[in-house]
Amino acid sequence: MGRVSKLSRSVSGKVVLVTGAGSGMGEATAYVFSDEGAKVAAVDQNREPVERVVSAISAAGNTAKAWACDVSDRGAVDHMVESVVAEFGGLDILVNNAGISAALPLESAEYDAAWARVLAVNLTAMTHTIRAALPHLRKSQSPRIINIASTEGLGATAGNSPYTAAKHGVVGLTRSLALEFGREGITVNCICPGPIRTGMTEPIPEEMKERYARQRTALRRYGLPEEVAQMTLSFALPAASFLTGVAVPVDGGLTIRRA
Repeated sequence: MGRVSKLSRSVSGKVVLVTGAGSGMGEATAYVFSDEGAKVAAVDQNREPVERVVSAISAAGNTAKAWACDVSDRGAVDHMVESVVAEFGGLDILVNNAGISAALPLESAEYDAAWARVLAVNLTAMTHTIRAALPHLRKSQSPRIINIASTEGLGATAGNSPYTAAKHGVVGLTRSLALEFGREGITVNCICPGPIRTGMTEPIPEEMKERYARQRTALRRYGLPEEVAQMTLSFALPAASFLTGVAVPVDGGLTIRRA
């Protein structure tokens, strides 16, 4: 077999849309892609945090623009994606990172509202962004969809059923769409982060974090948002053209540990 020289490991010049880019793993993803030369459409429900991220990217000499959008609003998503394409001339990579958490028991009076909102933002919103992005991804030479789930999509924690159900749904959606779009060369993959130092985990006391990490992870620590973002970048590479429909834990060995 001869050298397959077209399998590039560069995203330079590619257009990537990152939801939930105003903090945590989404923010880290925006920085990692911009440092690799991609043009970043940074999307968040609130404009102020995502404008801060874009300012930092621009200060580093890279290209990014901010959009404020509630991804659970189908019409707003359609408008946002068209604006991104008009700004950058196309779309190559979609990173569905936006998410919220609501840990509460089934009997809670707030359960129905929490269920509806968590499913809307963490799962249904991904169908909004994918449907809006699809016509533009079909024009790309290396179209990529990367969905951010959680190790909750591979297992479960008591008292967290809306989040767990949504993240299982993300894994299932990823697998189904990988089959649906495979004939077009559009890859669809999923990352399942474990314990990561983000805004969601910030309220957990440090001693509890350390105890949990020692007991549950092989690496005995929490991960950093950039460590997840680097895996996202790997999925997005043009060279990752024969990888689709997988859910990869980025969890420090959490899912391989016996209880």
